[in-house]
Amino acid sequence: MKFSTRNLVIILIFFVLFLTISGAFFTVNETKQSIVLQFGEPRKVITEPGLQFKIPFIQDAVFLESRMLNLDPMPEEMILSDQKRIIVDSFARYVIVDPLKFYQTVRNEATFSDRFGRILNAAVRGVIAQYPLTSLLSEERIEIMNAIQKQVKPNEINYGVNIIDIRIGRTDLTEQVSNNVFQRMRSEREKEANLLRAQGEELSKEIRASADRQKTVIIADAERISSILRGEGDAQKNKILGDAYSLDEEFFDFLRTMQACKETFGDTEMSMVIVPGEVCEKFFGVIELNN
Repeated sequence: MKFSTRNLVIILIFFVLFLTISGAFFTVNETKQSIVLQFGEPRKVITEPGLQFKIPFIQDAVFLESRMLNLDPMPEEMILSDQKRIIVDSFARYVIVDPLKFYQTVRNEATFSDRFGRILNAAVRGVIAQYPLTSLLSEERIEIMNAIQKQVKPNEINYGVNIIDIRIGRTDLTEQVSNNVFQRMRSEREKEANLLRAQGEELSKEIRASADRQKTVIIADAERISSILRGEGDAQKNKILGDAYSLDEEFFDFLRTMQACKETFGDTEMSMVIVPGEVCEKFFGVIELNN
């Protein structure tokens, strides 16, 4: 029985020693930095990675990030210099450079994000109130972000951080402003479309007028050429008729008389034409009739 009790005591002693030793050492990773607390009060700041020692059951270790962190406060509605309302989503990147100051001020990153986020939004609100919407959408955006960072920088020492960069992410118009902008854009597009239609109609009229002028010129040229050709044809005809008349005047007179009759009566159904005697005597001589 004594042996068993002795063994139990030895086991308990080893167990306590194990807990003591295991609680006395802790590891700081390369991405972390640590503060050793004794009864809640900071006693030592550790920024180098490796195995570290603390008094078991009396001291405790808290860890903070040594890497670059993001601060992303809630987007807020803000007013610009041109009285337009927009929703601004800003964010910052920072590094904890003084772990003790950081811990004493905010304890952890969540509390820091809440407090410093309000400071950041206040700086953003104050700076962009001096600029119109067009500046936020142009190259002046970089100037605006630099001005915001300049206002925020003096506050970093109070929190033991280094603000590396501040950016404006999204700048969304409020619903009312978006509707107004949409209506204005639609009005401008309709005005532009009406102008283009008017220009198109004017150009169409000019093209039609030009085509009509060309048509008139072409028709006039065709009629002129036709008249010239008809004149040349009539002249050629008269020459041919003149030459024929000079060869046989009586036959030509007879032919012209027949043509005159044809032109006079046209395509009538008449089958007999009574010709005066002098006409017959002229072309056929005196016709003797036997009783």
